[in-house]
Amino acid sequence: MDKQSIQARTGGFFLEDNGKTVAEISYSPQGEGVISIDHTYISPGLRGQGLADELVRKVIDYAREEELKIIPACSYAGHYFDKNLDDRVLLYK
Repeated sequence: MDKQSIQARTGGFFLEDNGKTVAEISYSPQGEGVISIDHTYISPGLRGQGLADELVRKVIDYAREEELKIIPACSYAGHYFDKNLDDRVLLYK
């Protein structure tokens, strides 16, 4: 599965395989200048390959471009920020 195939859609990013969504992350606005990462899903057969991290990084890139802060509401996003201290500057306080 090619990580370069991750596509954007309103409120998230996703990866398809033969027309079926096999990985996705969603976010939603939480007021002025803040988004919440609400959900991360990776199909069981694709887990352990770094796709979830790649999806979180897509949201981080989007937040940086749009000058947004992030609330990691989904447990995976929280775990990501626990591991990646440099990205914590984007967390909403």
